[in-house]
Amino acid sequence: MTAAARTPARPPAAKASRAVRAAGKERPLRIGVSARLMHQVPSELGFRNKSLQYIEASLAHWVLAHGAVAFMVPAVTHDSRHAARHLKVEQVVHELDALVLQGGADVAPETYGQKPLKDEWRGDLVRDRYELALLRCFLAQKKPVLGVCRGAQLLNVAFGGTLYQDIATQCQSAHEHIDVELYDQFEHDVTFIQGSPLAELYPKATQLRVTSIHHQAVAELGKGIEVEAVSTLDGLVEAFRCTGEAYARGVQWHPEFHHDRKRLADSSPIMLDFLRAARDAALARFDAGLELDPRVPSAPLLLSA
Repeated sequence: MTAAARTPARPPAAKASRAVRAAGKERPLRIGVSARLMHQVPSELGFRNKSLQYIEASLAHWVLAHGAVAFMVPAVTHDSRHAARHLKVEQVVHELDALVLQGGADVAPETYGQKPLKDEWRGDLVRDRYELALLRCFLAQKKPVLGVCRGAQLLNVAFGGTLYQDIATQCQSAHEHIDVELYDQFEHDVTFIQGSPLAELYPKATQLRVTSIHHQAVAELGKGIEVEAVSTLDGLVEAFRCTGEAYARGVQWHPEFHHDRKRLADSSPIMLDFLRAARDAALARFDAGLELDPRVPSAPLLLSA
């Protein structure tokens, strides 16, 4: 008998995947987090002539608290292109289950076909390009994307929408959406669109209180975007979802800042829904034999009371 004849035939990838799945070997969900970019670092931080890329701690902890692992995905900027010479963005995305787009600097008006009305609203074009490449690749691989504040605005822009560069200037009837002194202690109410998937995550409430730390907002909606919540006093878009095949949601407030603040909307339903979508997509790839890691992604965890 030849060696080839003695070797048992390998089962189809999907059947092998299901066998491993049944064996109960698990891994945590791997959530990519886009980096905040600091192009000019204050000298007192001790990084002379350097730039920084970082995750805001509350956002990382929001992911970790629900049993997933947060991985910052570094941007490859003009001075570090050699870093991506042998690693394409598609390969990075392949290793992760979903993406969270952080808040931070303004989206550059140039990114949605406008010129800045003021120099201080010119935004961060470098970060826009880096995050757009990431989110488009995640969506192409049918992996969930969650945008927070700036991340929601960029998601709208990615689908062809536009932004108000400054709410106070362009929407004079709007109430205040930012207070520099109060920062994350500044709050207002949002009203959910009844029947929307987001409203279903909060079945006992039609109106909830959230943080408000933004001077820009969604203007024209992108293609295939449905509004899920609006600012109660002025109707500005506060949350939306994309209706395509891949899961994508944007929230204008900062759920990661809501932890232990009883008067604000519970942050868990949004993260749990996002992680469950990430797990469902991962299990579909697993059962199709498209995952190299033999472990099954574990279910997200509920926060203890």
